Parts: sequence; structure tokens; C-alpha cells
Amino acid sequence: MSATLIRIFSLLLTCASVAQINAQPDRWQQRVAYEMDIDVDAENHQYTGTQRLTYFNNSPDTLDKVFYHLYFNAFQPGSQMDLRNLNLPDADRRVSDRISKLHPDEEGYIKVNSLTREGSDLSYETVGTILEVALAEPIYPGDSAVFNMEWDAQVPLQIRRSGRDNAEGIDLSMAQWYPKLAEYDYQGWHANPYIGREFYGVWGDYDVTIDIDEDYMVAGTGYLQGEPEASENGKQRYHFVAPTVHDFVWAADPDYEHIAYDRGNGTTLNFYFQPGEKISENWENLPRIMDEAFKYIEAHYGPYPYEQYSFIQGGDGGMEYPMATLITGERSMNGLVGVSVHELMHTWYQMLMGTNESLYAWMDEGFTSWASSEVTNHLREQGLIEGDASDNPHARTYSSLRGFRTTGMQEPLSVHADHFATNSAYGVASYTNGSVFLEQLRYIVGEEAFDCTLHRYYNDWRFKHPNPNDFIRIAEKCSGLELDWYREYWVNGTDYADYAVTDVEDLDESGTTRIDLERVGRMPMPLELTVTLKDGTENYYYIAPEILRGEKPQPEYATNWNVLPDWGWTNPNYSFTIDTNKQDIESVVLNARERMFEDDVENNRWED
Repeated sequence: MSATLIRIFSLLLTCASVAQINAQPDRWQQRVAYEMDIDVDAENHQYTGTQRLTYFNNSPDTLDKVFYHLYFNAFQPGSQMDLRNLNLPDADRRVSDRISKLHPDEEGYIKVNSLTREGSDLSYETVGTILEVALAEPIYPGDSAVFNMEWDAQVPLQIRRSGRDNAEGIDLSMAQWYPKLAEYDYQGWHANPYIGREFYGVWGDYDVTIDIDEDYMVAGTGYLQGEPEASENGKQRYHFVAPTVHDFVWAADPDYEHIAYDRGNGTTLNFYFQPGEKISENWENLPRIMDEAFKYIEAHYGPYPYEQYSFIQGGDGGMEYPMATLITGERSMNGLVGVSVHELMHTWYQMLMGTNESLYAWMDEGFTSWASSEVTNHLREQGLIEGDASDNPHARTYSSLRGFRTTGMQEPLSVHADHFATNSAYGVASYTNGSVFLEQLRYIVGEEAFDCTLHRYYNDWRFKHPNPNDFIRIAEKCSGLELDWYREYWVNGTDYADYAVTDVEDLDESGTTRIDLERVGRMPMPLELTVTLKDGTENYYYIAPEILRGEKPQPEYATNWNVLPDWGWTNPNYSFTIDTNKQDIESVVLNARERMFEDDVENNRWED
């Protein structure tokens, strides 16, 4: 090959490499700007809407189609959500067969009447809860498109999350109420039909006006622009603006009472509820408790970036949205605080992250459940709610997972949220497994690195749609340990750790004792053993799996910390010796603090 050809070939390789680097698909993200005007016919539970949507294609791909979610269409007999619940062995009791029994005036629907792009009509088709739109002209990388839509809608009877006339008498709980553009990311379009599970949305800005009868009070996402004003159609107009969110919720009722609580740091907490014997006293006491919850959450997980948050009575239980939550209100004080804390925590582990919770529900519900246990434990320590604080607020979660695994119903966390065989398997994977994942990670890396992980995750990944690898890489950077094996075992399979103390034997008269261990389960884990002597002395022995490539620092709770040689994961057995007579040993306990999850905890102890 000539020198010229060699230079040309080298140049082509260099250009190809640069192009490949620049085309890495997983760091860009799309953006939207919604302008919506809604006119509500409250008496008939219907409304009309207009939407001007600006869509920014920040991807490296040329788009020749787009998709919208039409969530209300799920609440019709024969819908995929209806059929899913009719055929699940453990259907959600709030749904069960209720959709199949809806009358025409109780159904939900979103009917698109027109859709244009820069004045030109677009071809579209409604397929259940998805609007499929063909583009006459593609949207090229770096370009934007403006879509204008008009639609009619009917609010379904309250069944799941959205609806009218909920069990506590709230008129309108308006979640998933508008045509919402589906997310497009490095994995392509996410136009999943709505069957009642998780959501995934595009970051953007919302400008929403709602015209409704003057006796209604409206609460929702975003900042209310001044006081409601009279509209041209004889109603009152609410105008909300919400920057950098991926959804918008609102609720309305003529009997709402509103409490505004100024936290003194630029954040206002709003509480909207129907006054009554079962509700008023608890809701009036809720603001000071949630103020303390905010203080703890911001100190441990990152500052709240918006100027308001609203706790709104409505919905069918508790459901999180940007800057707001819908929660049922007729609860005990502890119950009301519990659901309020959980839905608020979703701000940090979903509303600020925007994770694809259909694929990674455990990063949403699981992380939120873990943090909620920490926050409510703190509130107990402060005497703000009933009950004693616990040294291990996650013990019940571990026990719950252990019990469920005996049913044979568990499925990997990697299953798409819509496709679990049972609601139970989905619930355990998303809530319980995800919570244990975090607490067990704290056990693996230690307190300081775990603290660093949560703060750096917030700082590096808010508003960016992180995935499991993004999170575990933060933990690796904070700890200096290799943790891919932990993510792979816990997320992709269901074979977890189980270790046993199999023997404790004197070796000779010199005072040396051998301790034998066995890896019973498939998953490798770092181990902590506590050897307690009969004089009360405690000695800790730490064994890291070789694939961890390091070890965590000595914990504060551990005296006489001894780091032993690594354990190669392929070896089922491990032995080590200590310079102590067996007769002087009171007990040898593996995993004494129970922060490592094991299927069998009965084989962890040897006692004299």
C-alpha cells in the first residue's frame, strides 16, 4: 500500500472513530413545550382542549413519526387495561372487573379532532391508548416541530389514579388527562399501551389554563399565575406555569379548603382537602410534620429545586406527580404522614430523575420506599408521629422479600413493569427489591461512600433519565469498588446470597481455632462475622469477594476490625483461623446486623 493510501485509510479510521464517539446515543434527551387551554364542563364531567406542542429533536436520529399517549381511553370496556385486569390472577382490587362494567357516561376517552403541523393536517390513527402519527416531513436532528391539536375528553369514573367522584367525594382527579407525547430516547420510542402501571415522559415546560365553574377550587402542578380570573365563557380561569417537568396533574372540587405553609426558604407547601370530621384535624397538623420531612430529605438527598409542592386530596390512594401528589385523605395521622412522605420522596426518585420507570420501576418505587422508611423513622425520633424509632427501619422489608421468595412467584427486576405475570411479583420487584437493593448497597460500600452516592446521583443525574448502570457507576466512583456484579445479580436474576457458619474447631493446644464457612446461595457478597468471647469482647472479621476489588472502610459500629483474604466466588467454601481457644468463644455470628439479604438466616450462628 502506498504512503498516500495509508494516510487516507488512517484518516478514514480517525473520522469513523470520531463520528462514533459523537454519535453515542445515551446522553442526549428530547424536550417539549406544552401550551394547553382547557374548558371544563364539570356537570357532565367532560372538557375540550387545545394544545400547542413544540417538540425539540435533540437526538441524532431523523424522526418520521411521533406517538401520543391517550390514557383516558384505558377506561373503556374491552380496553387492554380492562382485559389485563380481567385475566390477572391477582388483579388490583381498585380495578378488577370495574372497567368492564362502565356505562357510556362513566367511561373515559380522549378524542382527537384535529392535528396539524405548522398549519398542515397530519395523518393519525387512535389505537387504544396510543395516537400514531405519520409525519409528511421528517423532523431532522437538531430541528423542532410545532404540533397543534384539538380534542374532546370525558373524565372516567374514578377507578385508577384518574377520574371523577372518588370514594371520598372529590369531583375531579385529573392525572394523565391530556394527549402526552411519548418519550423517544437511545432505545427508540416508548409507546406502551396504558394498562395501569408506570410512566415515562419528556422533560419540558408547561403553560396550562383551565376554565371551570366559579365555585370550584383548582390545585395542581406548577405556579399559579395570580388569582383566578373571570373567563370569556362565564367561568373562572386558572393559569399555571411549570418549568422543567415531565408531567402535569390537577384536581378540582368546590369544597376544597386550602392551607399554604411558608417554609421560610422560598418554598411554599400547599394542602388541599375537604374539611370534615375524619379529615380536618389531621390535615391541619400535617404542614409542620412535612416541613420537618423536607428538612431531613433535603439534607440527605439533595435540595428541592421548585418553589412549591402541593398535597392534594384526591385519586385512589397515593400517586406522585411533579410538584404535587394526589392522596386519599381519610386516614389516621400516621397513615396520612406515611403516604405523604412516600409520594413526596418520589420527587427525588422519579420526578427529578425521569427514569424510565416502565423498565426500572425499582429505581423509582424501590428507592422511594427505602428513603420513606428512613424519613418516617426520623419523624418518630423527633416525636412527630406515633411509634418507636428503630435501629433497622428496613428489617420488615427484608423479611417481606424473604417470605415472598418462598412462593416461587418472584421474577427478575429486569422484567418490563407491564409484563410481570402477577401484580404481586411486580409489587415485590419494584417496591421491596428496590428498597433492599439500596440498603444492601450501603452495607457493601459503607456509610461515607453510600452518602456520597446518593448526593452525587442527585447532582449528576437529575433531569437526565438515568438508568441502572448510571447509578451503579456513581456508587463505584464514590466507593472505589467494582460493583457491576452486584447490579447484574440483583437486577437480572433471582438467585441471591446465602452463607452459613458450618464449623468452629480447635486446631491444637496452642489456642488456634478454625472457622469454616459455606456459600450456599449463588450470589457472592462481602461478609461480616462477629466473634464474641465469653468475656464480652467482640471481634469483627471482614471477607470481601474477590470481584469487589477492594474492601469497605471499618464501620463505626465495628470494634477490632480484621480484614481477611478475599473469597473467590467460584469456591463454595472458606476457612480462616483466629488466635483464640474455642472454649473462650461464646458465639460466631455471620451477618449479625442483617443488612445482607439472605434466604436463610438460621444457618448464620454458632454458639458454645
